[in-house]
Order: sequence, then structure tokens, then C-alpha cells
Amino acid sequence: MTQFKIMAAAAAMLASASISANAACNGDTGTETALGAGSGAVVGGLASHSVVGAVVGGVAGGVIGNSIGRSNNREDCRREAYEDRQYRREHHRDRDYDGDYDRDDHYPD
Repeated sequence: MTQFKIMAAAAAMLASASISANAACNGDTGTETALGAGSGAVVGGLASHSVVGAVVGGVAGGVIGNSIGRSNNREDCRREAYEDRQYRREHHRDRDYDGDYDRDDHYPD
């Protein structure tokens, strides 16, 4: 029965942690750290039946959650930069430029 409780708690925490709230390139890892610490404390406490296990699980979960948050932020920044480059390519082209560079078109005599 104890293993079932641990597995159910871990599955619930994993499901709630995998829900992406708002992708932003802002360097904020607070949500992921808090979710990791909370889930680590629950699983550590259930697995060891002690406060020490909950504390160790919370610290380990917080470190792992923070690492996941930093990774997500890097991914969001890359995605944001890529979308910005795509937008600039599509919307900020010189309308008179036909792709054939002719020196006389850009530098009159």
C-alpha cells in the first residue's frame, strides 16, 4: 500500500509539473523550483516515513526543479529568438529589392 501511495504522489506531482504555464524568456525559475521542492518533499516523506526524508527530498527536488527551470528558460529564449528572426525575414524586407544586387541601383553616379 505504501508503494502505491508513493507512486500516486509521484505521478500527481509529475503531471502537475509538466503543465507549462507561460513560456517566457525571463530567467524566472521560481515555479519549477517550488514544484520540485514540493514533490520531492512529498515523495521523500512518503518513502522514508520521516521528516528527515521529506527535507532531503525537498532539497533534492528543489535543485532538480531549478535545473529544469533554467533549461526551460534557455529553450524559451531560443524559441523567441528564432521567431523574431522569422518575423524579421518575413516582414522587414526591402520592398524594392528583387534579389539581384545591382550596384547602380544602390549607388547612383
